[in-house]
Amino acid sequence: MNNNNTKHQPENTPPRHILDLECGSPTDWHRHPNGGGRVYRTAYVAETAYIGPNAVVYGHAKVCDNAKVYDTAWVGGYAKVCDSAMIFGDAGVSGITWVGDNAMIFDNAEVYGSATVCDNAKVFGSASVGESARVFGDAVVFGRARVLGSAEVYGSAVVCGDARVFGSAKVFGHAFVTDNTEASGKQQFGG
Repeated sequence: MNNNNTKHQPENTPPRHILDLECGSPTDWHRHPNGGGRVYRTAYVAETAYIGPNAVVYGHAKVCDNAKVYDTAWVGGYAKVCDSAMIFGDAGVSGITWVGDNAMIFDNAEVYGSATVCDNAKVFGSASVGESARVFGDAVVFGRARVLGSAEVYGSAVVCGDARVFGSAKVFGHAFVTDNTEASGKQQFGG
């Protein structure tokens, strides 16, 4: 039975939690043709990129090349995700960050500020990389670890647990920084 008096929300209208990300109207959002995720009018997503049906790209963010954003992940601000990088789970990328090459950001991890994550680096769990920090090479940051300031984690280094790496500290080589360790200032862990 067709009831013409019933008002339905148009199928293409984004849910409220997405509409709340940006000022504007529902028509400012469109679905990306490769995956069906939501993209705000001021964001750019290449046709070759994949934006999963529950993922969101907004602000002035750019998702280029063969990058993938899926699950309930989001990319906002002026962030740039390119090459074959992947953002998934409930992860978020914001600010003026750059995530590229084959880097992966997933689970509940967040990359923000002007941070860089590239090469084959992985950031996951509830970890965060922010400010102007850099994670690259085959480095891994996970758990509740924080990499902040102008710190660098690279090589095959691992930062995990509740570790904090900040200031201009460097963690490199096969270093393993864990638990409640704090690396700050000009400290270097590596070898």
